[in-house]
Amino acid sequence: MTFSIVGRDARTGDLGVAVASMFLAVGALVPFVQAGVGAVATQSYVNPTFGPEGLRLLGSGLDAPAVSAHFQATDPGIAQRQFGLVSAGGGSATFSGPDCHAWAGGYAGPDVAIQGNILAGPGVVTAMRAAWEAGPDLPLPRRLLAALIAGDAAGGDRRGRQSAALLCAGPGRGYGGLTDDWVNLRADDHAAPCAELARLLDIHDLLFTRPESTRPLMPEQLDWLRALLVRQGYATALPAGPWDADTEAAAWALFGTENLEERWVPGGQVDPVALAYLQQRYGAEG
Repeated sequence: MTFSIVGRDARTGDLGVAVASMFLAVGALVPFVQAGVGAVATQSYVNPTFGPEGLRLLGSGLDAPAVSAHFQATDPGIAQRQFGLVSAGGGSATFSGPDCHAWAGGYAGPDVAIQGNILAGPGVVTAMRAAWEAGPDLPLPRRLLAALIAGDAAGGDRRGRQSAALLCAGPGRGYGGLTDDWVNLRADDHAAPCAELARLLDIHDLLFTRPESTRPLMPEQLDWLRALLVRQGYATALPAGPWDADTEAAAWALFGTENLEERWVPGGQVDPVALAYLQQRYGAEG
């Protein structure tokens, strides 16, 4: 009793799932993603084994239609099931059992599978597809979320709203570049879960996105930063003039406390996004 989109970024190979439902903590049951392998959404009297088993089968070399056929042949409850699959190569499949609650259906095309049941109507899937096709230049999490929001605006789950989730993976995309797990956000019980997911993604992008560009701190910005570091207790005193080791140690401590370590740049360089955040938080011009 859910609507979801499974997608792949053809430019980067990133994979992900976005899902929303009038169901508690839909993100705990529906989305499964593994970088370099594929992504699965399993829903409608959900069979949660479809997630890990689908990824295992995709990883073994089966394509998405073959995995779909396997599920249909082996699950005795398949008539009430619904799922979508996208492989690491961009192949896709969607399935809606004949006993899914109306309206139920989906769309599968290159790099995407969209599906839902107990929907306001087919316009939900149509709106999600249009939003997906309009956003090829967006990062995958943004593109998936735009499609989910479009489906919600078109009526979504006709019973109402309760939860939403966004799960994405890509090679080295995770924290510190040490994991492939990239975005894992959930609104488990919320009056406007898709809007809440958008708010959480904004925070995620601030804290966990690495700098797109850097530049040297201007002298007045360096003076402001040093004053802030002393005021906040990261140093007792700092010298004027060029960037130095004591300023670097204190600034690194500030960035870590603020959870901005993914945006840290050493040597007197700065990520403009991180600087703007600190200036807004602590008050500064420049």
